[in-house]
Amino acid sequence: MGVMDRLAGAPISWGVCEVPGWGIELAPRRVLGEMRDLGLTATELGSDGYLPTDAAELKDLCSEFGITMIGGFVPLVVHRSDELDVTLEAARRAAALMSSAGGTMFVTSAVTDWNWGPRNPLSRSDWEFAAQTLARLDEVVGEYGMTQAIHPHLRTVLETRSDFEALLDVSDVGWTLDTGHLQIGGMNPLEFIEIAYDRIRHVHLKDVVMDLAAPVFVGDQSIMDGVQRGMFCNLGCGDVPIGEVVTSLEARGYDQWYVLEQDAAITSGEPDVGDGPILDVQASIEFLRGVEASASAVGETTSEKGRK
Repeated sequence: MGVMDRLAGAPISWGVCEVPGWGIELAPRRVLGEMRDLGLTATELGSDGYLPTDAAELKDLCSEFGITMIGGFVPLVVHRSDELDVTLEAARRAAALMSSAGGTMFVTSAVTDWNWGPRNPLSRSDWEFAAQTLARLDEVVGEYGMTQAIHPHLRTVLETRSDFEALLDVSDVGWTLDTGHLQIGGMNPLEFIEIAYDRIRHVHLKDVVMDLAAPVFVGDQSIMDGVQRGMFCNLGCGDVPIGEVVTSLEARGYDQWYVLEQDAAITSGEPDVGDGPILDVQASIEFLRGVEASASAVGETTSEKGRK
């Protein structure tokens, strides 16, 4: 299947986030309907409680719009021994819900604490315990037919280049290649592909205006402030080499999901139908169509040269 056949949406691209004061949350049926209208056939779950938490209701709602549930983002505390039991139980609950609706990707975010408290750098022993926890989580989510993929993210213990390198050193856990958060954290996603392609299980496509992201990274602004100022832009309009990332992954044989995840915030009233975040998502989809066409042309040229 081509890139567009493996492109999924995410409610955060429609401004849906559990953070208080983030912005207006559009109704689930509107968001899923707009995904469908744009040709997207799959989505991640989104923020906790946005879509139904009853397995049967979730499955029925996805079916109503012809949308496949592929999994979702789950904040967990993985580096603290006193939180291990709570972490494993939270993972079981999330895996049970997502898998019941067909989800297979369990995207772990390694938060400092359950309230997304201030980031604290980890010691070597902390990283080693995190690695043990992630191995346990592989087993837990595997019982539900899901694959874990750790997610680098601002304001978590997996935020900076040194964090990425530390975890790669002590753990063989699979990764979500989030192009935006890697770039903000100090590692070009193309470099990550070079050093850890065999660890990539999932991909979040996110473009970033780095000048707007810098105050967030150093702690002068909140993530919410950065998003509301346009830190995450339409694909192809920022500083992340999205086209090269997709082309590189395809050339290496990546055949899993790409999730279009352009964090958005609706702050000036609910947009009219056909307006608002749908226009940004549409623009990003069109950019990816061009990337797919270019990658296909390169592949055909390479094959042609090989036959000569």
